[in-house]
Amino acid sequence: MTTRFQVIVLNGGSSSGKSGIARCLQAVLPDPWLSVSIDALVDSMPPSLRQSGDGIGFAPDGEVSVGPEFRTLQKAWMTGVAAMAGAGAHVIIDDVFLGGAASQEDWRTALAGLDVLWVGVRCDARVAAGREIVRGDRPRGMAESQADLVHKGVAYDLEVDTTRTESLECARTIATHVG
Repeated sequence: MTTRFQVIVLNGGSSSGKSGIARCLQAVLPDPWLSVSIDALVDSMPPSLRQSGDGIGFAPDGEVSVGPEFRTLQKAWMTGVAAMAGAGAHVIIDDVFLGGAASQEDWRTALAGLDVLWVGVRCDARVAAGREIVRGDRPRGMAESQADLVHKGVAYDLEVDTTRTESLECARTIATHVG
């Protein structure tokens, strides 16, 4: 089966379930799909850029700030992800659109000429906050502050809600739109 889309973009706040959906999509889609995540980009940066105003910063209340060096590296990463898709790889992008519509526009620019399925991953802020506590790897408050913020002005082909729906079911819903 040939898939209609080359790229699936999952946008949602921290702890909304994007990574779980991405793993489930890899299991249910008939073709191999690579999964790339904004978390992996952040983790790949040197510690100096995870602790400075030039890179990415995480305040104790969960607020995220990004500086010019982060933006430069993020743009290069986006270009690289688009190049992989342009070279024939199917790619699932797991991102957090902190800039809402402006973040989506950055991806639209990078992915120009590719067939993209835009998916909003929603989750009730209180449920995401509970997941954040269980995870223990994020500043408390991040999930709640991002739950609605990342969707402002963003246009989707499809939305899923993980508040009461498991990742696998969300992935199956998305998969019906891929081929």
